[in-house]
Order: sequence, then structure tokens, then C-alpha cells
Amino acid sequence: MPMYNPPMLNRLLVCAVVAVLVAGCARSRDVQKDLKLVDVHTGWYDAGIVDGKNKLVPSISLKVQNVSQDAIANVQMNAVFHRVGEKEGWGEHYVRAVDRSGLAAGATGPMLVLRSQLGYTGTESRAQMLQNSQFVDARVEIFGKHGSNNWQKMGEYTIDRKLLTQ
Repeated sequence: MPMYNPPMLNRLLVCAVVAVLVAGCARSRDVQKDLKLVDVHTGWYDAGIVDGKNKLVPSISLKVQNVSQDAIANVQMNAVFHRVGEKEGWGEHYVRAVDRSGLAAGATGPMLVLRSQLGYTGTESRAQMLQNSQFVDARVEIFGKHGSNNWQKMGEYTIDRKLLTQ
């Protein structure tokens, strides 16, 4: 085990404290300004058979593009689904949109798929379910967050009335 003299221990302690302070002082970014949602597609995902009935859930796929001059890391995203005409949520999906390895300036991240766990079930075929007179369309609000900032609305989309299998 190496021996450290008191001045060396003090320098190590100061370096450790400085590293923690620098990491803690990293500025929080404005995701509305620094990121753009691109390649957005919506629809109703075929969630399989639940309790003997076909299930469809609202789904959105998108990519995040860094439109700022600096790399960005550790971005969280939450999709909140609603039925059209209703204020209360109808399921949500949280993801880490950009991990700690970051997204370079000008770069676009991988495809993200966000789905509600709530949806419609029925004995009709999936295509017939989408045409049912009782079917209520849905919309999704996308929120983003970096660091200690509050959640910011990044976009809102109507869920297309089309069947998705992926």
C-alpha cells in the first residue's frame, strides 16, 4: 500500500473537491432551443392480444437532433398521451433520449419509440377497430429535460389513425 505524506494528501483532497464542484456546476441546457425533434411518425401500435382481445396503443417514433454549437448529454424525455378532447393523461412513456456519452453538435440520435401502456381492446380486427364509430383519436405531448431544469414542452402531435406493427 503506498504511503502518502500530508501535503500530497491535501493536494489529492483539493483535486477531488474541485472535480466534484466542476461536475456539479455544469450548466443546464435549454432543450427547446438546443434540440429539435425530427423524423416524427405516429400511429396505433399492435400490442398483441390481451385477455383474448386485440389491443392497440398510441405510439410515436422520433429522433433528437442537436441544433446547438455544443455537444449535449443526459437528456430525459417524457411522452404524455391524451385522448382528443380530454385533459387528463392517457398513459406516458419516459426515456433517456441522450445518454451520458452525449450527442455532438449537429448530430442526430437514434430512433426513439414511445408508446402508451393504455389503449383500446376489442374483438374486431385491428383495422376495424380504427374505423369503429366509438374510436377516439389521441395526441401526444413530448417534454424534455436537461440537468436540473424543469420539464419543457418540445412538441405536440396528433396520433395518425394508421396501424403500426413495429
